[in-house]
Amino acid sequence: MSEDSASWLGAPGSISDSLTELLRQGARGLIEKAVETELQLLLDQYDNMTDLAGRKLVVRNGYLPERAVLTALGPVPVRVPKVRDRSGSGVKFNSALVPPYVRKAKRVEAALPWLYLRGISTGDMQEALSVLVGEDAKGLSPAVVSRLKAQWSEAYNAWNQRDLSEEHYVYVWADGIYSTLRGEDDRLCLLILIGVNEQGEKRLLALSDGYRESKVSWLSVLQDLQSRGLKTPPSLAVGDGALGFWAAMDEAWPQTHCQRCWVHKTANVLNEMPKSIQGKAKAGLHDIWMAETQAQAEKAFDRFVRDFGAKYPKAVEILVKDRAALLTFYDFPAEHWIHIRTTNPIESSFATIRHRTTRTKNCVSRNTLLGLVFQLALTAQKRWRKLRGFNRLPDVVKGIQFQDGIAVPDQPDETEEEQQKVAA
Repeated sequence: MSEDSASWLGAPGSISDSLTELLRQGARGLIEKAVETELQLLLDQYDNMTDLAGRKLVVRNGYLPERAVLTALGPVPVRVPKVRDRSGSGVKFNSALVPPYVRKAKRVEAALPWLYLRGISTGDMQEALSVLVGEDAKGLSPAVVSRLKAQWSEAYNAWNQRDLSEEHYVYVWADGIYSTLRGEDDRLCLLILIGVNEQGEKRLLALSDGYRESKVSWLSVLQDLQSRGLKTPPSLAVGDGALGFWAAMDEAWPQTHCQRCWVHKTANVLNEMPKSIQGKAKAGLHDIWMAETQAQAEKAFDRFVRDFGAKYPKAVEILVKDRAALLTFYDFPAEHWIHIRTTNPIESSFATIRHRTTRTKNCVSRNTLLGLVFQLALTAQKRWRKLRGFNRLPDVVKGIQFQDGIAVPDQPDETEEEQQKVAA
């Protein structure tokens, strides 16, 4: 390498530093252009407003003091323009991209609850995030993080009181997740419901804490939804074998069909078998819930009982006791089977909490924990995809019958047939 090249590259790491700086400058330019576009839209709204001398009443008037917005690239300096309103009606320009007082990009703010649940304390948050955004992460002092946690709790409480009278969910997934985080009294159990509406959009429906997964705790969640306007029960609920939820559902939503989660059931069955046989047993269970028709699934079910019942009666008993609830999905559109055979929407979205191994140094309050988890859920919800075959959801709502995932054509009743014979 020549001396000229070496002097241009500088010390180790200067290339990446230069690239980061270049990206920051590009980000600053994009932000400024976007904000200028927002400003022009506002000015266009008042373009025809003039005074007696013909001067426009709403005009741009310099810039607000420059401030740095913390992003994944580090601090990016931003100048937001301001306007002057000569009419005295109080017209102001507030950028939707860079609202007043905002000093953190949403992506960085979304990382905070995740870091907290990974065991990073309030005091260490700035140091932890400096790895992502550089040593200039000055806006994340312990006081700022504490205020953010309070805002998360307030946001959760407002969401938990929202009106549900205009909402209707066709399917719901239910699960109870135990966090290694401890509250004031004991380890907390989070009761979670995710629903899919008639448009196929998955939404966080309920998030609450309960005493284990008891009927009383789940019934409180369901009754709270009803009290806030959710009058129409879902057509199908998917969950594991926790008796508390099913007992509560029988009381609050007696018309709702039950589908037991095949992932949970498979794990429960295999836990009662030696490892040497688990591969064969898992393949047998797979043959049941992946069968094309319910008749084929029933045959595979009987075959599993025959092959393993004598040697592993406890494992087979765990499977057989929920036989009907494990095969409910055959009465719903085949396009939806991949979604409704398991509680995967909850499992995948809340894996951060379920599998967290590092505990926080201190206990957390109930409101803090719920606020943190709520923020994680909102971040995850942005990535949830629509239900495959969502155009079949209105058919489910109408009560159209399905057999092996295929809609059953309407059959004329006996009275109509007799009338047709008489007429002939």
